[in-house]
Amino acid sequence: MDRILKRGRLIAGVDQNSYLMGFRNSFTGEIEGFDVDVVRQIAKAIFGDEKKVQFKVVTSAERIPVLQRGEVDLVVRTMTITCERLQHVDFSSVYYQAGQRVLVRRNSGITGVDSLKDKRVCVASGSTSLGNVVNRVKTTVSVPNWTDCLVMLQQGQTDAISTDDTILAGLAAQDPYTEVVGSRFTEEPYGVGVPKGQEDLVRFVNGVLERMRADGSWNGIYRRWLSTLGPAPAPPVARYRD
Repeated sequence: MDRILKRGRLIAGVDQNSYLMGFRNSFTGEIEGFDVDVVRQIAKAIFGDEKKVQFKVVTSAERIPVLQRGEVDLVVRTMTITCERLQHVDFSSVYYQAGQRVLVRRNSGITGVDSLKDKRVCVASGSTSLGNVVNRVKTTVSVPNWTDCLVMLQQGQTDAISTDDTILAGLAAQDPYTEVVGSRFTEEPYGVGVPKGQEDLVRFVNGVLERMRADGSWNGIYRRWLSTLGPAPAPPVARYRD
């Protein structure tokens, strides 16, 4: 925390290809989205200025390596907390509860994950989504970014995309000829990724998230970006080790 404060800016790993969660605004050139607003809340708590952030764009597969190499202070990029990942990095408390679903072309006849047994499904490399479908589909196509999956779906190179409903909502918003189908078949708790051993930063981020739950800013961010998913749910209740 002292090093970040003395540097004068927070360095955060984010996405620029997931509309609604982390994407580059084509008009302003700025990176925006739900995850980006969470980063800005953390920066504001440190410096009193939400703009004191240096964003570093990372792919799904790069999230853990950039933390381990110390290239970023934290990663906020639709990152599911898993036991395997906790061996390599630390996490904040859960700031969003997502779930995996399926995106298809309209009138495809696909109704959910159980319809994918003989289908080609696109997923991003380094994501938990890959492991969740690899044994439930005929073929998986792995690409760096979710927008690559959308292009492949549009070109008929894949039959479906399967990942978190937050990401799928952003893809569907970009292409009205697609739709999200089926119910959630996984639970994906998002956390802020922090390098191993930086407990002071984990505790600070947890404090920011707790304040966001209490003062309504979490709900405001949800309404700004994710209202297409339905009314704002209650923020995830924090659970701590101590």
